[in-house]
Amino acid sequence: MTAVTRHPFFRSPRSMLVALSLVIGAGAGLGAVVFRWMIEGLTHLFTGFADYAGQGSVPNPEVPWLGRWFVVLTPVVAGLLYGPLVHRFAREARGHGVPEVMLAVARNGGRIRPQVAVVKALASALCIGGGGSVGREGPIVQIGSALGSSLAQLCRLDERRIKLLVACGAAGGIAATFNAPLAGVFFAMEIILRGWEAESFGMVVLSSVTASVIGRGILGDNPFLTLPAFHVDHLVQYPLFALLGVVAGLVGVAFSRILYAVEDACDWAWRGPEWLRPAVGGVLLGLVLLVMPQMYGVGYPVLGHAVAGGYAIAFLLALLVGKIVACSLTIGIGGSGGVFAPSLFCGAMLGAAFGEIVQTVAPSAGGSVGAYALIGMGAVFAGAARAPITAVVILFELTGEYSIILPLMLGVVLATGVSHLVSRDTVYTRKLLRRGIDIDAEADGRAGPDRPGRLAATIAPLPGSVPDRRDLRSVADRFAGVDGAHLLVVDAEGRAVGWVREHEVEAALRREDAVSTTASRAGAERAVPPACAANG
Repeated sequence: MTAVTRHPFFRSPRSMLVALSLVIGAGAGLGAVVFRWMIEGLTHLFTGFADYAGQGSVPNPEVPWLGRWFVVLTPVVAGLLYGPLVHRFAREARGHGVPEVMLAVARNGGRIRPQVAVVKALASALCIGGGGSVGREGPIVQIGSALGSSLAQLCRLDERRIKLLVACGAAGGIAATFNAPLAGVFFAMEIILRGWEAESFGMVVLSSVTASVIGRGILGDNPFLTLPAFHVDHLVQYPLFALLGVVAGLVGVAFSRILYAVEDACDWAWRGPEWLRPAVGGVLLGLVLLVMPQMYGVGYPVLGHAVAGGYAIAFLLALLVGKIVACSLTIGIGGSGGVFAPSLFCGAMLGAAFGEIVQTVAPSAGGSVGAYALIGMGAVFAGAARAPITAVVILFELTGEYSIILPLMLGVVLATGVSHLVSRDTVYTRKLLRRGIDIDAEADGRAGPDRPGRLAATIAPLPGSVPDRRDLRSVADRFAGVDGAHLLVVDAEGRAVGWVREHEVEAALRREDAVSTTASRAGAERAVPPACAANG
């Protein structure tokens, strides 16, 4: 990269950012395409179909003697493959991915290990192809973000620019996956960067557009889902859309709570090695798929059929509950995949059921079932993720109809407001709060590891400690075995003398001798509150 940066164009930091945002967008777009092909190929390998969710209870044509019971085995086989992979090479690839990117931006200066992109792609493709009821959007966000972070670190950029390029990777991944460049931009700004700056917005737009162009060039200029035409027949529908928004907000919060409650239950029940957990837990997931094969993988065919009004009310509600259970179980057993698509799926089922009820009560004034399904999709996602702009924009891009804006804004804003009233966290921030990390408070300057005034926020993120004389290689190994981005540095008597951050260790490994350099030199030692020192 040194020879390249001698060119006059790259002497300007802004010019370099423009070039890097284009490269990251292209990489994220290609990554999204390859990732999608991997999922389809592995799904066909496991089931005999490119997408099994819409097939019903049919056997795998390659092993017809197993009948429909083969779905019990596919999550087990997939878990045996991706479980050791994640455990050995990148444990942060477990789960739905977006919280890890948010944490990297908030705490680690945007630094993400390069191997995360490869491990996340393989693990998530195996998990989804093997029946995991999760989405492909969370993984591609983590894949694109890891690409952006790695390239920024290779160019030795400062933390602010590393964070910006992480957001560029996330935007490119969403844009190429959904064929929705605007949604990619607002997702990156609203959820990853959690702030708005003119320069950041411009670079993220460049990356998102580049990824979308590449995705369209390879996969075609079609949205990931064919949706019905949207129209409002009567003004009386607006109060109904408002009511749906309130209900959807509650469902979005419930989705988040159930997700982590199931994960807690799995943590409590499992006593074996972590690498084996996805395979053993895959038996439970397989039994769910045996009862409801519509839960296999992402489930876009089922979602599209529901939006088109193809299911009865009872079955729509069963699909809603089934997706929440199947997605929560997939994440709980150690699976790798996103929660973006499952929240859209749940919203479509809720909205379609709501629309069917309205059609039964007021067939002349209620409007189409598809209209309520579309509002439900955006509103449940907004209730779960509390990202109203992203929710509105992505549904607008998917439909291409301006007439959806007013009803969608009404439903999404009410869902977001209800979510704020009943919960202080989102489906993304809750994972971090459970580890004692409040990125909202730190963004407001109310807490953080360098501010000892908030004792709970200071102590909770610390899962372990490391001796001050430990060499850097040992410190890096210690980080690989814990959750969190910080470790306490303790002296020979076990007293806490400071902090060390993961990205500081990685930086020191690149520039110094890994054996002679110690933990206390990896980062600047910081004051430790007495209570924290006492807990050592």
